[in-house]
Order: sequence, then structure tokens, then C-alpha cells
Amino acid sequence: MSEQIIQIENVSPIDLYGPADKYLDQVKSYFPKLRIVARGDFMKVIGDPQEMAFFSSRFELLIVHLERFGKINNSIIEQIMQGESDKHTTSKATNGDVLVHGRAGMQVKAITANQKRMVSSSEANDLVFAIGPAGTGKTYTAIALAVRALKNKQVKRIILTRPAVEAGENLGFLPGDMKDKLDPYMQPLYDALRDMLPTQKLLTYLEDGTIEVAPLAFMRGRTLDHAFVILDEAQNASRSQLKMFLTRMGKSSHFIVTGDVTQIDLPARQPSGLLQATKILKDVAGIDFIMLDDKDVVRHKLVTKIILAYQETEPKAPEINAQNNTTT
Repeated sequence: MSEQIIQIENVSPIDLYGPADKYLDQVKSYFPKLRIVARGDFMKVIGDPQEMAFFSSRFELLIVHLERFGKINNSIIEQIMQGESDKHTTSKATNGDVLVHGRAGMQVKAITANQKRMVSSSEANDLVFAIGPAGTGKTYTAIALAVRALKNKQVKRIILTRPAVEAGENLGFLPGDMKDKLDPYMQPLYDALRDMLPTQKLLTYLEDGTIEVAPLAFMRGRTLDHAFVILDEAQNASRSQLKMFLTRMGKSSHFIVTGDVTQIDLPARQPSGLLQATKILKDVAGIDFIMLDDKDVVRHKLVTKIILAYQETEPKAPEINAQNNTTT
């Protein structure tokens, strides 16, 4: 007789075992010769080594399915335990268009041509700038890439940051502690994370620091190793702030900087660090600039029309040439 301890990671044991352990009981029914004892995040399996090895392979497929699709049921368990879903699971896992499977099995994909370029560029470069108007999916795609890297154990943590700059409004005094005051600025980042991770798993990651959401000022003095780091709303970072952020890059880290140069909320006399970076870094190897435009808008169809209408009536925003990464 042998004994094996299996640790449940990346999924909720409650979702895996089912209400009143009904999914766990179903799994046990396929392995009557094994003694299977589950306690929270750990499972002890006792029995014949060959039978245990087969159980481990089936159980791992079940965890992978739950992680990718966000749910399991009795039919899925039956298919996996009987070996009928191997081909299905593998084909789903290798679908190159899907970045992550979010809540309730939602597929998060790069949809437009420039979003796909952003994915390819991120896989080839350690630092990518994604610049484009609202609604082009630059932040959402970046967070999906970060979640995918975390799930694939390519990084140990995700760090999401943005400048705490008010968008043309004076919010005045905000009640609460530091987190309460800063959370309104970070809400778009939380929204994307909630789409891509189960609620309990997201809360766990936020509590243990696996995922950190913080204002840009909090990055000073740090070295960010083994991390996927995203700077959002970078058009509102000053030159010194952006330089500070980019020089936080540590070992095995991956950076994506997103911004919209048509929505700069800095004081009139303070230039955007993002615009300056496109000139300063345009010839640095290992850095790529992806330019998104109105053709990449994935929100309501009216958003594209709104963007084009405003472009016709506002002073021309600085253009960044996607060919040589220069501003004009």
C-alpha cells in the first residue's frame, strides 16, 4: 500500500468537491479500491500505486477543467473519469485564441488584429506599450495575459498599477483608510480580474499578495522579480514617474504599459511621460509599441462613432507612428 498527498491549487475545493461533497463522492465511486480522504486544500490517497497513478491523472484533468471553464458537473466528471474527455480537454487547452477561461466558462480572447498583435508581441518582448483610445481592450487583454501567465506558473505574482489622477473632477475628501481612498482609482482593474478569476480565488490572491493592485507612487524603491506588471492609464504618468516604473523591472519579470494619449488628465503644463517614452525608447531592443485604433473598439458600437466624432471637433492629439514608434 502506498500513500499520496495531493494539494488542491488554483481552484476552490468547494467548487471541486461540490455541494455536500457530491462531486467528490462521484469521483470516489470510480476508484473503490482506493481510500480517498479530503481535508480542505489537501487530499490523501491510499492504495495500490498503479491505481493511484491513474486516479492522479484523472483528478488532474478534472482540476484543469474546473480552472479553465469555472464549473464542473456530474456529466463532466463521468466523461473525465471514464477517459472520454481527453481529446476534448486537450483541444480546448491548446486553443490559441483563448487567453483564459473566466467565470462561468467565459472565454477571454484577443478579438481584433491589433489585440492579437499585442498578444504576440507580449510573448516575444519583456516590455510592451499598448496605446489606443478607450474601449480597444488594451487593459483587458493585458490583464488576461497576466492571469494566463500566473495560471501557467510563468510568474509568481501579478502587479497592477495606475496613476491616482482624477479624470477632470475634484473628488474632494474620501472617507476610510488608504485602501478605501485608492480603490475608486483601481476599480477598472478589479472589474477585469473579477471576469477572469473565481471570486474566492481572487480574494485569496489579493489577501496573500499574489495579486497586488496599487497606485503608481507605491512602486518607488521596489524591484519586481518574477512578476507580470501592468501600468494602466500611463498617459497620466509624468516623465519621472514612468522612468521610475520602468526601472522597477526585475528578474523574470514582464511589463505591459497601456495608455490613451487622447485622454491626458495631467495639468496643462505637465507633459505626459507616455508620449515622451515613445520617443526615448523607440529604438531599444526588447521593447515594442502596439498602436490600437477605433477599429479595435470592442464596446458598444456607438463607442467607435463617439470616438470619431470627438476626434473631428477636438485639437489633434499627438500621433504615434506605429512603423517607427515616433510621435508627430
